[in-house]
Amino acid sequence: MSTYILALAIVALTLMPAGAWAGDRISGRAHATRSEVLARHALAATSQPLATQVALEILRAGGSAVDAAIAANATLGLMEPTGCGVGGDLFAMVWDPASNRLHGLNGSGRSPKALTREHLLGLGLTQIPAVGPLPVSVPGCVDGWFALHAKFGKLPMAQVLAPAIRYAREGFPVSELIAWYWARGGPYLADQPGFATTFLPGGRAPAKGDLFRNEGLARTYEALATGGRAAFYEGALAETIDTFCRSVGCFLRKEDLAAHRSTWVEPVSVNYRGYDVWELPPNGQGIAALQMLGILEGFKLAGFEHNSAPYLHHLIEAKKLAYEDRARFYADPEFMDVAVADLLSDSYATRRRALLDPARAARTVDHGDPKLRQGDTIYLTVADESRMMVSLIQSNYRGFGSGLCPPGLGFCLQDRGEMFHLGADHPNGYAPGKRPFHTIIPGFVTKDGKPWLSFGVMGGDMQPQGHVQVLLNLIDFGMNVQEAGDAARFHHTGSSEPTGERMTTGGELHLESAIGAEVRAELTRRGHVLRDAVGGYGGYQAIHYDAARDLYVGASESRKDGQAAGY
Repeated sequence: MSTYILALAIVALTLMPAGAWAGDRISGRAHATRSEVLARHALAATSQPLATQVALEILRAGGSAVDAAIAANATLGLMEPTGCGVGGDLFAMVWDPASNRLHGLNGSGRSPKALTREHLLGLGLTQIPAVGPLPVSVPGCVDGWFALHAKFGKLPMAQVLAPAIRYAREGFPVSELIAWYWARGGPYLADQPGFATTFLPGGRAPAKGDLFRNEGLARTYEALATGGRAAFYEGALAETIDTFCRSVGCFLRKEDLAAHRSTWVEPVSVNYRGYDVWELPPNGQGIAALQMLGILEGFKLAGFEHNSAPYLHHLIEAKKLAYEDRARFYADPEFMDVAVADLLSDSYATRRRALLDPARAARTVDHGDPKLRQGDTIYLTVADESRMMVSLIQSNYRGFGSGLCPPGLGFCLQDRGEMFHLGADHPNGYAPGKRPFHTIIPGFVTKDGKPWLSFGVMGGDMQPQGHVQVLLNLIDFGMNVQEAGDAARFHHTGSSEPTGERMTTGGELHLESAIGAEVRAELTRRGHVLRDAVGGYGGYQAIHYDAARDLYVGASESRKDGQAAGY
């Protein structure tokens, strides 16, 4: 290029209005972002690029979005055991174009029938431990796969699981962020039965780029491919799990496995500024996001500067109000003493909104009374050519889970039972054969009765907070689907928990680095307690369906190793 032409190019770029070229998104905004992924036929977004490619492989072979989601989840169980696996639970929402409606699946397992609250209290416990034999509950993931596949699958399960089996046997290079979590979680669990043999080859966690193989998981997946769900819940795998649990003091038995079934549920929603936002009902925490939206709709949030102190203050205070209800009311629906419809009613949102002080952070918050009527996790999303869209989240709970790895099976049993309350009268109180409170929540949005967004944000109690922040970025501030995930977030911790801990000091507020000093100072002046934290802000994937163009738009944020891709 001549000097003259180069000079003209520089002048042309200089005269472009703000936002007119891609580089402006990096140099002219408070956060870095990148282009959305556009695809006409199908799209997948997961937290590991190889899993995204597996999803596309299944879609190109004629599989449905559900087939591709299962294949990606199985691959992530191998490649991201720091967050998921067949020893954990699953929740999903599926937009079915044939019936023109949204379906919900609760694939969470129940507590062992042989373990009682009296036994736990007799051990001197005030809370169920995070690791070891006591927090283990029935793994619901595999049954969730087969329930989804029976309703929406097109390819045989053997073909769906084949890529994950291939990678498990041949090995894959561990990606950067997963290696970081592996190095921190692995040593902590090294003494748990079977863990080091399964996940610490050569006595250490694999580093970035190291090839990791899992022959035991390959055999487990092969058993599922040939024997179906029964192989896991009634066959040889169930026998291995039972024998192992008896040997390590865990109360999970083959009878618990055989009795397990996933539950098809009706998603619930609130309308936020013309968009119907859908979550699954408890025992998950998804309705906390809906309660937050109900409170926030009464404020003109777009009138605030994005991520300014007044804006963040309103979101944080709405979160506190919703999370106190979360701690008191959310549980296995068979044990809840309030109706979800009451928690999500406009009149109840109005009453809770009135408690929000726009100038001062609340130090303590009480749960409401909706009966007073005035009237580490993985998330993935896949969309196929038929316009079926899947929003799926799957987890062991704390990273690898309990640390207990049945011999030769290649996975950890989850520790979701830690989430039970040990109080006698709490809706989430421990009981045999009961589903615990759950943190993992898939999200979905429709507009005018059509699919608009399949999305999720990983990360324990961050998830409802993340759902709300992403949705406000999209709806109130007009960001695109990639920008909405890349924008800086807050994470408020210390609200009362369903396990029994109470918020007494207003909690602590963590802010990502792109939120500047002036905003931090003003939030401190309003009474918020700020703490520095690296990580803990979630991990977002999303697919937007552009009905006007009949086009998919995908996003995968930089907080994870993930990728959005399509064709």
